[in-house]
Amino acid sequence: MQKINQLAASPWRLRGLATVVLSGGLFGAALAQTAPNTIRLRPDDAVRGLNGPQHNFDFMAPGKDNGEYQSAGFFGQKLRPFLAGNEEALDRLNDYRRQKTLYLADRILAVGSFAVYGQQIFANGERQYFNNTQKAAIGVFATSVLATVFINRNTNKHLQRAVTAYNADVAHMSLWPRLRPSSIGLGVAPTGHPLLAVRWLVR
Repeated sequence: MQKINQLAASPWRLRGLATVVLSGGLFGAALAQTAPNTIRLRPDDAVRGLNGPQHNFDFMAPGKDNGEYQSAGFFGQKLRPFLAGNEEALDRLNDYRRQKTLYLADRILAVGSFAVYGQQIFANGERQYFNNTQKAAIGVFATSVLATVFINRNTNKHLQRAVTAYNADVAHMSLWPRLRPSSIGLGVAPTGHPLLAVRWLVR
């Protein structure tokens, strides 16, 4: 749906108005060329799905547009300062930190049970592979492996949602893209008066 506002004006007023509007257009173009204030994840990190890789996320900070990404840290701690003031984004990042803490504890448990099993092989002077202690260690290890699947299932989504929440807030505060005219033109009315045509695209 398009709405066209036509303003009839004397030649000198028209020139003045056109100068102001076109200057605004140039200013808007300059804003569009500046580095965005959003947080951008590395492309392969942005599309991590369920049970995806668990290595650290890389992101480009707000205002940066040089292609240099930095690590968010194991718990996303290096991303936290940029999310300050955005409660929804921080809540999502806290969820991510919780899942990473569970993941770390689960890995320690798995390695510990494996070490106990190995230690028991020669514990009594002869090889043993299935004594009671080893049975318990195998059970703990199997439980840890199974738990990993559930812990990692949505871990990546929490950090992605934290970034999405931050970027949505930035977009909400940016009014210029919605107020900027979609096109500006000059014309002549049937009466012979010059016209300035300004058009907005209503979404």
